[in-house]
Amino acid sequence: MARASSKKLSDPPPPDPMPSRVDPCLATLVDRPPQGPDWAYEVKWDGYRIAVHVEPHRVRLITRGGYDWTDRFPAIAAEAMKLGLKSGILDGEAVVLDEQGRSDFGMLQRALGRRPAAHEPGEIILFAFDLLYLDGRDLRRLPLRERRRLLEPIVGGREGAIRLSEEVRAEGEEFLRVACAHGLEGIIAKHRDRPYRCGRTDWWQKITCSRRDSFVIVGYEPSTLPGAVGRLLLAAQKGGRLVYVGGCGTGWSRTESVRLRELLDKIVTNEPAVALKRKCAIFKKPLLVAEVEYRAWTEDEKLRHSSFKGIRERADDASVFNL
Repeated sequence: MARASSKKLSDPPPPDPMPSRVDPCLATLVDRPPQGPDWAYEVKWDGYRIAVHVEPHRVRLITRGGYDWTDRFPAIAAEAMKLGLKSGILDGEAVVLDEQGRSDFGMLQRALGRRPAAHEPGEIILFAFDLLYLDGRDLRRLPLRERRRLLEPIVGGREGAIRLSEEVRAEGEEFLRVACAHGLEGIIAKHRDRPYRCGRTDWWQKITCSRRDSFVIVGYEPSTLPGAVGRLLLAAQKGGRLVYVGGCGTGWSRTESVRLRELLDKIVTNEPAVALKRKCAIFKKPLLVAEVEYRAWTEDEKLRHSSFKGIRERADDASVFNL
């Protein structure tokens, strides 16, 4: 006679061990959003990727690189204790929002820094967009639609330091157009039926907004390569005068960089066209205009993620960007 199993068929399965750290799923950059009902769309937040580990007697906030930044996000840590979880891991982005409700990485950095800032660490909030572990169950094997179903009752409707990153029900192309028109960094597309995988995957895709405008070249900083430009210094129009809006150090080949420096060295001046003091700067007469592609503006009106696209003469100021 066969021995009876000591384990009853009705016994619940043993709990999954809670990971001490999860390498995040990363989105692949694509040119256009994928289409179809299998894809969900969210705002692309501009901040720090954070995993919130809620454990029986503590909360840990772990960065993408594996660092414990719990003490740098006190409001998020305090809010996590109020979620009512025995244990859990939330995946999200820590951000600071500007007056229009857009995430601003520069404002976030200043809030975390030691210098005086308009925003305090308590104003940093976390937009949670995934749930990886919940009360003894590893959810990463589940499809996204199921993980979101479990996440929404936990953080949905909250207005504190942890909030739900809402899915936007719209066509991808239309959502991207609206997001870019409102000055957002871009959108994220996620396949609803895929599990959570560490590292970069096509199941998550990011589509970024880029802008293209004209800026006056007021100088450059030399490259470490002989005879080349390292960084262009750019200006925009504001109130009838030129103001410095940052630099541009990418978008050209080595040959193009050398030719650009040769051209600029013909119009050197000792009288800068903008109020700017930079130790290595070589100032130029404001006679040339650069076409620049960029993502967004910082809080202090400087270009973000700028890339050089071309150069022309400054015939007039009609096409020069106006702040």
